[in-house]
Amino acid sequence: MREFFARFRRWKMRRVLAKYAIPLDLWKTVTDKIPLLSGLDPVEMAHLRALSAWFLAKKTIHGAQGFEVTPEMKVVIAAQACLLILHLGTDYFEGWVGVTVYPGAFRVKHEEQDEFGLVHQGFENRSGESWLKGPVILSWEDVRLDSREILEGRNVVLHEFAHKLDGMDGSMNGVPPLHSGMERRAWHDAFVGAYEALCREVDSGGFSSIDPYATTSPAEFFAVVTEYFFTAPAVLEQRFPEVFGQLALFYLGRSGYSNFLERDWRHFQSLA
Repeated sequence: MREFFARFRRWKMRRVLAKYAIPLDLWKTVTDKIPLLSGLDPVEMAHLRALSAWFLAKKTIHGAQGFEVTPEMKVVIAAQACLLILHLGTDYFEGWVGVTVYPGAFRVKHEEQDEFGLVHQGFENRSGESWLKGPVILSWEDVRLDSREILEGRNVVLHEFAHKLDGMDGSMNGVPPLHSGMERRAWHDAFVGAYEALCREVDSGGFSSIDPYATTSPAEFFAVVTEYFFTAPAVLEQRFPEVFGQLALFYLGRSGYSNFLERDWRHFQSLA
């Protein structure tokens, strides 16, 4: 029965690709300008192109406030989002359909309770947002800036779509559905220990090599360390090796580095 469903999924994917394949010239024009993808080998790039075509066929990407989202912009978003599921598969992006793109940072209303129990309302600018059952919301200006170079621990697409992985089981709590070969206890021990250590570090006012925003919640910790895993893996491996190991198992299916992670590691060693 399992083999039957596997064949059925492959058949569905072939149908999607036959109808919605991303033209090769468009794919190369866009992805050649995204350094984050430069370490992928030809097989990985071909697979990423297929996943991105599936993504664009299944998800709606539209602009907010009259903003026009071009085919090139859609591929920029899809390619980086699908980097997360390169070794996971399309099941990890099921259960939602929409991506909303603003031209720049957007304002959201928020509430905050003070130490006296009073609730204060205000507004803040954001570059991205991910709703549990709703859309992913992105600032194109931030997507564009993050795509043109590899910025340590910063990529709004990776961050917001990591939240989607986290919320697959109905709760954004920093624990995405783990695949076979992974142990929930090992994940829990690695992430809880690292999160608590980072919170103590930030609370004490000490220097942190990991963005302090990760201390906001376990969900934000998972999204932030995902950004580091893909943009600055050596930094993450040095600071939280157990977390790095769990993410390698989750995203790559193995404990070692992929090609693009090895590239970053060699660069880190050259600076030591």
